[in-house]
Amino acid sequence: MPGVPVDAPSCANDAGSLCARVFQYTHASWLSRSADSIVSHSVTVAIIVVVAVLLRYALHRGIKRLTAGAHAGRVPKILRPLRDRAAASLREAAPQIVERRTQRAQTIGSVLRSFTTMLIYGIAFVLVLGEFGVNLAPIIASAGVVGVAIGFGAQNLVRDFLSGIFMMLEDQYGVGDVVDLGEASGTVEAVGLRVTTLRDIAGTVWYVRNGEVLRVGNSSQGYSVAVVDIPVGHSADVEHTQELAQAAAAQECTQPRVAAKVLGPPDMLGVQSVTAEGILLRLTVRTRPGEQWAVQRAVAGAVKTALDVAGVPAPTAFGSATPAAGR
Repeated sequence: MPGVPVDAPSCANDAGSLCARVFQYTHASWLSRSADSIVSHSVTVAIIVVVAVLLRYALHRGIKRLTAGAHAGRVPKILRPLRDRAAASLREAAPQIVERRTQRAQTIGSVLRSFTTMLIYGIAFVLVLGEFGVNLAPIIASAGVVGVAIGFGAQNLVRDFLSGIFMMLEDQYGVGDVVDLGEASGTVEAVGLRVTTLRDIAGTVWYVRNGEVLRVGNSSQGYSVAVVDIPVGHSADVEHTQELAQAAAAQECTQPRVAAKVLGPPDMLGVQSVTAEGILLRLTVRTRPGEQWAVQRAVAGAVKTALDVAGVPAPTAFGSATPAAGR
């Protein structure tokens, strides 16, 4: 080919070839020699990138469909196969259940989206490097070593993360639940994959790492029970006192401020214990989750008033002397 420099690659002598055209415009020998390879590989790389982006979009859209529905009062599809201890209908349940399901679905969806993004883009990146002839063996070996080092250094973080995922999937507790996590107990304010935030009765906010939670006591799942202990004196008629207490509790449970919190009629269990001071009767009421303490206070007050009006004797302190007659 006339006019071709001496340092031009041999392919530049082929008139009309891509190599000759690239060399004509750039005068770069290395670029001219690689022009055909670059074009062919670029098409493959473009296809890999487009497929990865479309696949990621499709999976993210599917995950969003699975996690949608909590705001509209429906159970998200991703939560339907899982055990659910909440009420049968969100419209009949407390607002905390809506927030709880929404948070669970959003958290699980976020984890799934992050996982699919890393997986798809990671595979696409490896395929692109393979197209350019990069030896992947050292990279994979180095990544394995780095992963092991990170695993040892951040094992507590990984444990917290995995514990948070299983806690979400199993619905051990959620926002608004009253829980006992061992060292800390109170009302759950936020649930994350690494840390659970709860506030105790004194107003102190506790941040508990999920990996450190060995057991959970939840007082707000499904239903709660208000336990009312009724102390009376030894001289009280037990049968009559039980009837009075149960009638007073039943009457209190029909009041508007209590009726909405109660799921069933009071159940008189009978004598709980007999001590030197008196007799302890126990009465229970099944309530909505988290409402047991309010119902317990209301019923206890109503029962105490009814027993006082009926003249039921109260228990006496052990060892107290009874005044002698005529003194």
